[in-house]
Amino acid sequence: MSGKESGGIGSLGELLVEFVCTEKDGHNRRAAPYVGPFASGAPGIFIDQAARVGARAIFAGAVGDDAFGSVLRQRLTEVGVSDKLIATVPGIPTGSAFVSYNTDGSRDFVFNIAHSAASHFPRDSKALETLKQFGLAAFHISGSTLGNPAMAKAALVICRALHDAGVAISFDPNIRKELLADPSYMETVRSLLAISAFVLPSAEDFEVLFPGEEFGTFSRRFLDGRARFVILKRGEKGCVGMDASGVVEEFDAHKVEVVDPTGAGDCFCATFVALVTSGNFSFREALRRANAAGALAVGKIGPMEGNSSLAEIEAFLGCRA
Repeated sequence: MSGKESGGIGSLGELLVEFVCTEKDGHNRRAAPYVGPFASGAPGIFIDQAARVGARAIFAGAVGDDAFGSVLRQRLTEVGVSDKLIATVPGIPTGSAFVSYNTDGSRDFVFNIAHSAASHFPRDSKALETLKQFGLAAFHISGSTLGNPAMAKAALVICRALHDAGVAISFDPNIRKELLADPSYMETVRSLLAISAFVLPSAEDFEVLFPGEEFGTFSRRFLDGRARFVILKRGEKGCVGMDASGVVEEFDAHKVEVVDPTGAGDCFCATFVALVTSGNFSFREALRRANAAGALAVGKIGPMEGNSSLAEIEAFLGCRA
């Protein structure tokens, strides 16, 4: 392939450090102890997990020239993610997030993305060429990246260029309901859905994007186009997916203690995309392991702390055979 390897997994978007409130129902409005910094950012969680299950991985992102930036860069490079496209932006702080959990299971976030280094990920022609030369089998976008118009525009341009170059686009809509009133936001979401080979909505995304539809109906609509797989992540109800041949696979959720649900969907997506594109796992085998990875992800505090290796996933499933 002209000197480039194949089979890689890529992503781009926000890299953040996250701080988690140790008390519930404070809504980030009450003085309380927080723990962190934890490496975070939905696309960062995705690429970390993809590398952990064996994928060659590359990420386009940016951090500040500060301690938090070092936390993020070290976290990703330790698991083998290429940092060729992780820029260090002097004079601008690394992105951050503060999360407070509530007794009803909901979460309140305070983000610093738009005015941080997170919004400065490499997006020029050189960055695009680096991604192409990496030999990507799939490139993933999280809807969390689309909240900032400049980031959304850049992400769509890169995805379209990679799609035109034959790279499979993976998209987790990760709908932000507070952005639904912005026409440009939903236009970008629909544009990405139209070119995606992997359509990976959550149950919440499904309610917004396909209200009143059955899983089979909207899945076939995408699969009759260019999609290869449509997967619905249903949280405590497990998951269901359909491939381009119309085969449907479904798994119940594993019964585990939920300590911190942040990042579970990203782990699920990364495990499925990385394994099914590797050629070593069938649709059913990849989906089963993705379902397990999502369950493992909720067991530790911190959005990436529950990320798991393929060996850990296999061991978890072995105990539940």
